[in-house]
Amino acid sequence: MAKRLAGSVAIVTGASRGIGRAISRALAAEEATVVLAARSIQPLAQTADLVVQAGGRAEVVITDLAREADIEELVRTTRDKFGRLDILINNAGITHSARLDATRTEDLDRCWTINARAPYLLCREALPLLRQAPRAFIVNIASVVGVKGYPLQSAYTASKHALRGMTMALAEELRDSSVRVHVVCPGGVATDMVTGVRPDIPVQDLIGSEEIAELVLYLVTRRGNAVVDELHVRRATAAPWFG
Repeated sequence: MAKRLAGSVAIVTGASRGIGRAISRALAAEEATVVLAARSIQPLAQTADLVVQAGGRAEVVITDLAREADIEELVRTTRDKFGRLDILINNAGITHSARLDATRTEDLDRCWTINARAPYLLCREALPLLRQAPRAFIVNIASVVGVKGYPLQSAYTASKHALRGMTMALAEELRDSSVRVHVVCPGGVATDMVTGVRPDIPVQDLIGSEEIAELVLYLVTRRGNAVVDELHVRRATAAPWFG
């Protein structure tokens, strides 16, 4: 029996590790072709091997999301090789920890460029292909800080609020199209980025990357009249409702 994403093509940014790698494997387990985007070839190649082992097809595209030309090339490669795009996962992100008055402009710009500008540009470039699909999905991975704020994370928080806001606007623009737009706002996930920023949280209390991947898979494999616009995902040990 064919899997739910057989024949589908997905782009996943930040696919070399963490949440991006887990999402890529989850999509592959449903027989999707996954275009893997990140800057480093070796970890991307490892993800590609995992995708193939899971039952999917992998295409590696070295991509620096700070470069608009690389974003354009990512979409062009997907179009030229596969002629379609059904799923876009904007997952790549970076963080910065400092008081606002100690945050350099270049640190703010880097968060803004990767976390907000790159997904904006990638959505823009991918939309012509996505619109051609009978049912297409954009899933933007934001953060708990896209809903609330934490001290020492003003640059990161600003960029994730921007990503969430862009997602909301785009969903309105595309509400009558074949493209559905979702945002996932996780709390602490067991990734190198989170453990570096929040060493105070025991690793066993963090959300698994695979748990986020399962939720993304849920969003892109269902198409009923009930639409989930946004998922807030907290650690079991954290206060409910992102309190």
